[in-house]
Amino acid sequence: MKEALLLDKLRSLTVDERVGEPKKESDRSVMAEWCKSGVKFATSTGRLEQVYYAALRSLLDCIVPTGGEKPILHEGGIYLGCWLESTGTINAELLSRFMPSVSESTYLAFAEHQREDGMLPYKITEQGPSYRQIQLVTPLARSVWNHYSQNGRDKSFLKTMYAAMIRYDEWLAKYRDTFGTGCVEAFSAFDTGHDLSPRFWHVPDTPHLGDATQVNPDSPILPFLAPDLTANVYCQRLYLARMAEELGESGDEWRAKAEQSLDSLYRYCFDETDHFFYDRDQNGQFVRVQSDVLLRVMACEVGDRTFFDSMLRRYLLNTGKFFAKYPFTSLAMDDPRFDPFSSYNSWAGPSNFLSLIRASHAFEHHGRHVELTWVIQSILSAATRFTRFAQAVSPWTGEEGFTEAYSPSILCVLDYVERLCGIMPRPSGELWFTGLRPYAMDHGEEPTGDTAYGRTVDQNVYELLNGEDGSVIYRNGERWISFPGGIRVITDRSGMLLGIIGMVARKVEGTIAWNGLDIPFSVSGNEQVVLAGSQFRAGGPAIGIVPPTYR
Repeated sequence: MKEALLLDKLRSLTVDERVGEPKKESDRSVMAEWCKSGVKFATSTGRLEQVYYAALRSLLDCIVPTGGEKPILHEGGIYLGCWLESTGTINAELLSRFMPSVSESTYLAFAEHQREDGMLPYKITEQGPSYRQIQLVTPLARSVWNHYSQNGRDKSFLKTMYAAMIRYDEWLAKYRDTFGTGCVEAFSAFDTGHDLSPRFWHVPDTPHLGDATQVNPDSPILPFLAPDLTANVYCQRLYLARMAEELGESGDEWRAKAEQSLDSLYRYCFDETDHFFYDRDQNGQFVRVQSDVLLRVMACEVGDRTFFDSMLRRYLLNTGKFFAKYPFTSLAMDDPRFDPFSSYNSWAGPSNFLSLIRASHAFEHHGRHVELTWVIQSILSAATRFTRFAQAVSPWTGEEGFTEAYSPSILCVLDYVERLCGIMPRPSGELWFTGLRPYAMDHGEEPTGDTAYGRTVDQNVYELLNGEDGSVIYRNGERWISFPGGIRVITDRSGMLLGIIGMVARKVEGTIAWNGLDIPFSVSGNEQVVLAGSQFRAGGPAIGIVPPTYR
């Protein structure tokens, strides 16, 4: 499709018409907020455009007033409520780019229902809050900070959440460090949301007597010193330090506490031989189950780039471990306990959408943008065949698994489209315009052809067109920036060009046309160059790419 035709299609597209009549009254205000974001997606061919708007329709079913007037995000599918490990953290963090008021209400709901002793509920449903287990994965403080940074920096909101998270940190230290190691302990499988994972075989699903402060006294192995829970608190404390300083306090104490958590994580949960993070049981033995615990720890900003790259080579991009055709598996594929079936709620093998939406931060934190696109391309190819939005996909075929209308998979489609070929506002104040297109990975079937993506930022209307011959950005109806495909253009929110990132494995060379200038560039995969005057210069080391391994 030619540029003018695709641009006309995007501009004439009405999101309300694509989504249909609201099913409930709260849908009207929620859709009004989506429309205010200006987000639209159009393609020249393929099914991904239809799946995208089906996802948006399903998303509305997951936004429901619960225990109050304001709608909050629900997990969706059979999960009737809002879970702290997912809906209240990473799901809301993604939704914040599209419907920030819903995300904010979701975060605040957990603070409002905090127990007197400081414990946050692990879920909120129509029946009220529940405190049976902890169920932590994505650090709440990181999600809250990113929402705050990206949506007006409301200090009243930040103060409320900061106070709640301080009290919860104290609760975890009091009740979930019974051995005094500085690690956070798991008392049950549901404490980490790892249903049916071999990690927790012969461990009860819930804490003793349904009390999150109690562990089964007759267990020969519990409690576990849990690496993902410990990494969560480490990252949580890093972001609490930022919040403290934003609110006029010192962040030094929080950073010191974070370092203590990091030291405990490595001392008790890291196995030097396998170069992997394991639970340690009450007998001091490693629970040698290689699971998506690794990806969870990496998403908590543990380790430097060299450390992360080693994890990519040995595990995350290893087709014998977690890098299935449709990654990431929830258990290493060479484990004899690996179970690929996704037709039930399982963390024993299938690729779960919660892992997929948590992964982006781990990769981007270390500048591994190209490697992340390999995951996105596979999942978007699978998404073109979706007829519902399941909890997991088959790592072999990409077919949908258990349940439907599940908000993590819905948000994964919306998020992955924006990361690959859309316009993405960042908490740092940057805007990312990515000049890639979904690739024909499966059976040679074209997912999209050319793509067009719209978004409104600070009253400026941006439109990004990605075609075979390159990419063009329009700003307030005027042609603004043109560039070759295969790179990500970075600007600030005012429209100043800041730099570019190489987004494919090959070197990309060409010219960016911006502000009356034709600026030549040459950029390798993952390399970032910054604009200095009228030319680009290195913005950091050329880190290259980490290719998949086959061990």
